[in-house]
Amino acid sequence: MFLLDSLLIGGIQYVLDKVATVAEQELNDPERQRERLLEAQMQLENGEITDEQFAAVETDVFDKIREIKARTQNTAAVVDENHRVAGVEITVDDESS
Repeated sequence: MFLLDSLLIGGIQYVLDKVATVAEQELNDPERQRERLLEAQMQLENGEITDEQFAAVETDVFDKIREIKARTQNTAAVVDENHRVAGVEITVDDESS
């Protein structure tokens, strides 16, 4: 009985890990947001949604793309509000006498 429980729990854990991985990839993928915008534009052209509804989707998509970029590209260290360290170059001269 313990073996069956372990297999069941292991299987559920595997599936949940895969779902979490896919959800994280979609969350950090600006291409998915662009697809949402194109879909909304097609709905607007077909008369399925109003201009106001399209504007709301458009605003949401651009906000999410900004969030994704901020999350994935903001790796610079902040020194103060006016200065950030964006990179460091190190040169090592190995002069063994």
